Amino acid sequence: MQRHTGREMWDDECQSPRMGSVILGVDGGASNTVCVCIPAAMPFADPLPVLSRTVAGCSNHNSVGEDRARETLDRVMTQALLKARRRRSNVCAVCLAVAGVNHPIDQQRMLDWLRELFPSHVKLFVENDAVAALASGTMGKLHGCVLIAGTGTIAYGFTSDGREARAAGAGPVLGDWGSGYGISAQALTAVVRAYDGRGPETVLTNNILDFLGLASPDELIGWTYEDQSWARIADLLPVVVESAEHGDEVANKILHNSVGELASSVKAVVRRLELGGEDGKHPFPLVMVGKVLEANKRWDIGKEVIDCVTRSYPGAYPIHPKVEPAVGAALLAWNAIASELDGDLRTVA
Repeated sequence: MQRHTGREMWDDECQSPRMGSVILGVDGGASNTVCVCIPAAMPFADPLPVLSRTVAGCSNHNSVGEDRARETLDRVMTQALLKARRRRSNVCAVCLAVAGVNHPIDQQRMLDWLRELFPSHVKLFVENDAVAALASGTMGKLHGCVLIAGTGTIAYGFTSDGREARAAGAGPVLGDWGSGYGISAQALTAVVRAYDGRGPETVLTNNILDFLGLASPDELIGWTYEDQSWARIADLLPVVVESAEHGDEVANKILHNSVGELASSVKAVVRRLELGGEDGKHPFPLVMVGKVLEANKRWDIGKEVIDCVTRSYPGAYPIHPKVEPAVGAALLAWNAIASELDGDLRTVA
């Protein structure tokens, strides 16, 4: 099959007939990258109109390198426009919300690259992926706190006057405990410790070996280091949860510790921004996003985190978004340019 570069795909796509103005929203995490294309003349209907949706691999430059990350972002945006039968001249705004964008230098480098891809009239926005996740629960409004716990984890918050703060999100080397990677890495460590006599016996040993198709804990070393991608390690999360649900003390301890880590990230952000007011009772949204926070048969990490947070900040009210973070990214862009759109392009409910 012939392979095209991102630039070639853009050039091919430019042959499409001109149609209505659109906005692109991109959510780039440690596991995959999602792009949605929505109409600029967008009524706030339920469900929100999505013209196209495309998925590609990881676009975190800290994980896969800058060149590969840009190739992935280029491809996913190109495919979304092709599926929606739009071209670059139809785009009025793009919001990239990507893991690994942690500094203004990261943002500016990404903005400069985007400007090479899109015409000068296109409004460009670059944020950390946590910002889009928050927006997915607040319909594009930046206020409150979001907790992401998927392959990685981060807590991010905004006040109504624009102040912001974050906690965690520094990657696995610097301790994203509570993430899918962090939980799974601790489980692998527990298996090795049990095998060589430094730790208690655990059903994690048999469960993880069966899941991976390995015969002995000795083989875990080769499996772990042959491919150290964060998402691959994080895929062991269901095995850890299942082991805990069957009463394994080691697995339960890992999950209990993870609840504490995730809750402490949220509380650090809330405390710094004073989202709960002086008494902690001031209401604010707490948006919960990520596979770690999804309920299981007996273990509900998300609920445990909420219970822990609301004991200190009873004003926090949890939101489980009805739309995905990529749509949140598109809504951020839409809200940012809404006042600039012509009346015939906007329909506000």
